[in-house]
Amino acid sequence: MKDPSHIFRAYTNIALIKYWGKRNETLFLPVTSSLSLTLNEFYTETQVRWNESSSEDVLLLNGELQPIDRVQRLIDLFRELTHCSRPVRVESYNHVPTAAGLASSASAFAALACACNDLFDTQMDARELSTYARQGSGSATRSLFGGFVKWEAGQGDVSETSYAHPIDKADWDLGMIAVVLNDQEKSISSREGMALTVRTSPFFKLWPEVVAHDLDLIETAIAQRDFTTLGEVAEHNAMEMHALMLSSKPSYTYFQAESLKIMDCIRQLRQQGIECYFTMDAGPNIKVICRLSQADRIQQLLMQAAGVTESQLIISGPGPAPHTVPSFTPFSN
Repeated sequence: MKDPSHIFRAYTNIALIKYWGKRNETLFLPVTSSLSLTLNEFYTETQVRWNESSSEDVLLLNGELQPIDRVQRLIDLFRELTHCSRPVRVESYNHVPTAAGLASSASAFAALACACNDLFDTQMDARELSTYARQGSGSATRSLFGGFVKWEAGQGDVSETSYAHPIDKADWDLGMIAVVLNDQEKSISSREGMALTVRTSPFFKLWPEVVAHDLDLIETAIAQRDFTTLGEVAEHNAMEMHALMLSSKPSYTYFQAESLKIMDCIRQLRQQGIECYFTMDAGPNIKVICRLSQADRIQQLLMQAAGVTESQLIISGPGPAPHTVPSFTPFSN
């Protein structure tokens, strides 16, 4: 096993067909398959090295020492695989608003999986590595690839059957605008919310059928580069997911007044002939699905109509698979 290891950069992804609900909490096996677009503007950079100065694992996140608990499980999976007990030092920088619905855990655990694969010299390909990243954060499964990515639900409790694979490079006129309304930690985590929905929503039993239908529609749209159908299906699927939250007991929501205002603005833009759609994850921030060639114009129109500032509107194009970088990108809080 080698050292020093490389620095890996992995990018966030935004699910267009949502993942909401696990059938196996321990292995992070989802109830349904899901589909996402990797973005090029939000990413995490991570390096894992042997810790020569301590007998314990250490996590340095954004320059500050943090409890190792959340990432310990993934590191230990590589230890078990290689029969290696040496302590490690994880250094990671999240260039994503952490825990505010912009998929920070996806890029974080994808980067960590890549860095562990490098340090422990396990030589996994991206598909196999996605089954390990999944056990840190479900959405991280999809961040092992660029472009449009599908995460297969798999069968039973067999971990190897639930993996991600790319379905399209997304090398066409496609973009997304992240509307950052709140970059603070959310009040209920995705894990807590999912578990509550699975246990208590009377409509959750319909969710697998809904997702299967939406996946068929959006995969066909992607193959045909049908932007309209892609946007319509993604927008409706997001609202179907949030309906599950509202029907849980107790009911909960990630909607804020500003979120609803942006959604209304998007609908108004469509009525004016400017084609764009919204999606929303477990957090108040809205993502606007648009043609990349129209993103600047839509950004300006949202500033005028919704009263948001330019710094709140971040334009992304499709992002690549994880890769190494020569040094950490300077980080600012």
